[in-house]
Amino acid sequence: MIRMGMIGCGSMADRHISALAPLQGRMRFTAFADIELPRAQRLASSVAGAVAAENYRDIFDHVDAIIIALPHDLHHQVGMDCLRAGKHVLMEKPLALTEAQCLELIAADRSPEPVLMLGYVMRHHPLWKQMGEYIRQRTYGEAFHVSIWTEQYTDASQGAWIGQAKRLGGGQLFSHGCHYIDLLLDWLGDPVCGTHIGTRLGTPWMEREGTSNVSLKFKSGATAYHFGTWGARGSRLGYAAHAHCTEGMLELDHAEGTITLHRDKSGGDLPALEALAFKGEAPKDINKVVVYRCSGADKRRKAVVQQIEAFLDCIEKKMKPDISAQASLRSLQVIWKLYEAEEGMVVADLR
Repeated sequence: MIRMGMIGCGSMADRHISALAPLQGRMRFTAFADIELPRAQRLASSVAGAVAAENYRDIFDHVDAIIIALPHDLHHQVGMDCLRAGKHVLMEKPLALTEAQCLELIAADRSPEPVLMLGYVMRHHPLWKQMGEYIRQRTYGEAFHVSIWTEQYTDASQGAWIGQAKRLGGGQLFSHGCHYIDLLLDWLGDPVCGTHIGTRLGTPWMEREGTSNVSLKFKSGATAYHFGTWGARGSRLGYAAHAHCTEGMLELDHAEGTITLHRDKSGGDLPALEALAFKGEAPKDINKVVVYRCSGADKRRKAVVQQIEAFLDCIEKKMKPDISAQASLRSLQVIWKLYEAEEGMVVADLR
């Protein structure tokens, strides 16, 4: 049984505790730390035997592993202290605010003893994992363009720090878009150039962009686009992705838990859509069919559960995590170069 601690007891901590109930046979929360002690005490009171502390170092004797769910500017120092104390660490993204800080954490990484894993939760979501498999394996031909949309409303009531560029490390792109830049690199490989255009319009609580538009070109010749906003007062797409491939277009609908293949022209010798339908599915019309649907259990189960399962696997089996500190750096380097190029109103060289 792994004793788990949480540093940072905001809304994310509440979500972790409720979502991770199915893992009680492998782990239990034993300590909570927050600079606002009443928040840590409130969470500790909900878990039998758990302790609360204002200073995160005071929980080290009570835990084997720690989830760091803090504002981004605190990741580096707290992460270094936890690793030096020999604790396994799940660091919520991003790793740190600067390349120098990231490199220091990478140098301190001794995974798997102890494990340092990054919390890129979308890498663990069954639907997004399957989309990546289709693209990498060229299941429906070669992907030549991928688009990802993330539309949500996140105002300053989520915590005043969310709008502060120095604490966030930038704006919406760095804080949230890093999930999807990470996915695009995982799906499509090495980028060669790109642009970012961001705006505060519609998100006045943000010091930097609350809405971002990223265009990328990859070594393969494929292109990609990511649109993200924290200012959506309404949305049709929500969280969605399209992959245009040489044998059809894949549509990921996060809310529905489906991936649909759209194909207007058969190309003559391609399999009939009926033959590609997911178990229990039938073509919706002559041009599209669901090729993957999350199970009811997967739809109800939060991706954070799969993420923590992967973290526990690394600890128990003494494995290095796929989403390591080193692996997480590449998407941040891309974002920093995109920001720099935006300031100069030029295309970023990402080679």
